[in-house]
Amino acid sequence: MLKFRTLTAMALSIALLFALGCASEPAKEEAKKEAPAKAEVKQEEAKPFTMGMILVGPYNDKGYSQAQYEGGKYVEAHMPGAKLIYLDKVNPADRPGLTIPQVVDDLIEKGADMIIAGSDDMKDGILEAAAQHPEKMFIHVSGDSAWSGKAPANLGNVFSRMEYSKMMAGFVSAMTTKTGKIGVVGPLINEETRRLMASAYLGAKYAWTQVRGKNADDLKFNVKWIGFWFNIPGVTADPTQVAGSLYDAGYDVLISGIDTPEVATVAKQRREAGKETYALPYDYEKACDGMGDVCLGVPYFNWGPTFLRLADQIKAGTYKPGFEWDAPYWANINDHDKSPVGFMPGPGLTPEVKAELDKFIAKLGAGEVELFTGPLNYQDGSVFLKDGEKATDKQIWYMPQLLEGMEGLSSPQ
Repeated sequence: MLKFRTLTAMALSIALLFALGCASEPAKEEAKKEAPAKAEVKQEEAKPFTMGMILVGPYNDKGYSQAQYEGGKYVEAHMPGAKLIYLDKVNPADRPGLTIPQVVDDLIEKGADMIIAGSDDMKDGILEAAAQHPEKMFIHVSGDSAWSGKAPANLGNVFSRMEYSKMMAGFVSAMTTKTGKIGVVGPLINEETRRLMASAYLGAKYAWTQVRGKNADDLKFNVKWIGFWFNIPGVTADPTQVAGSLYDAGYDVLISGIDTPEVATVAKQRREAGKETYALPYDYEKACDGMGDVCLGVPYFNWGPTFLRLADQIKAGTYKPGFEWDAPYWANINDHDKSPVGFMPGPGLTPEVKAELDKFIAKLGAGEVELFTGPLNYQDGSVFLKDGEKATDKQIWYMPQLLEGMEGLSSPQ
């Protein structure tokens, strides 16, 4: 009886399976029809996308080039199938004779779907390369050829409004200085560096006069240029020596405008020797690491969200080349997923100054404080902005001189 029941159960199970198999045959056919479409979608989503990047300095310079490199790595982490390829140290000292079109040819041969040129001094070469490869999309960071109408149809410009972060650097410098003497170690002289140095000065002047209640004439703001974005022995002035000479002259707070951290390094050395010195490095969020309380903070670039947005658009075929100059995400300027620039407070920033900085940032974000508002004169005394006049973007971008009240050269000698 047990054997009979077992055989019966097995027969019923087989019959049931057969019935289910027959009943599901149309569904199987439908699944077969749908399977290729689903496979195609999955394959499309996983399609690789390669970003080619040209860096002016070392990818690990703890400054400008590392910020861009890490922006590319952000894209790799957030875009399925994305890959970063790059060449760093693309400058006349490290790679003499190498041209931007040659670098672009190599990156495209290695599979680059888009090309990012990271530095202002690459502007002529990237225009030439873009014209030679109309099938690819190009982004020139810090350039303006799309704004001026010189760019081919496949080249766009992007930059972040670092002017605001430099205003913050100037603000905390003026809130901290004991001597009223703020120095700047600047790179080369061009429109970009003039407007950034002017922004730092305006932030310092606001803190000095409006918050600390002091006379503007008692604030000294001196810019010393080294001649390039970073030190090239035998070609540029040595930033270590330039920073040291400013500290020796009584400038107790230095703002860096160069791509590398020498200014903070010198400040730390002087502090260890018994002098009260402070510094603000530049470009890279972690530039204060290891510097201790000589470091007041870092105005830095956060390229990840911008590069990801552009890569998404280029991959989708929706990118329209143009000129973009991106403002901070004012709700949180240090939001790594939203803000293209930030200001990271350093260990040397006191709670009192930090509180005043937060108020200043809130006023900048709300438009209550607009520092590029007249009356402002250029360094030679000519009028930049009349009383109450607000600067246009182009007036700020194409700044021809430093501002009245600033010391230092406005053009190369």
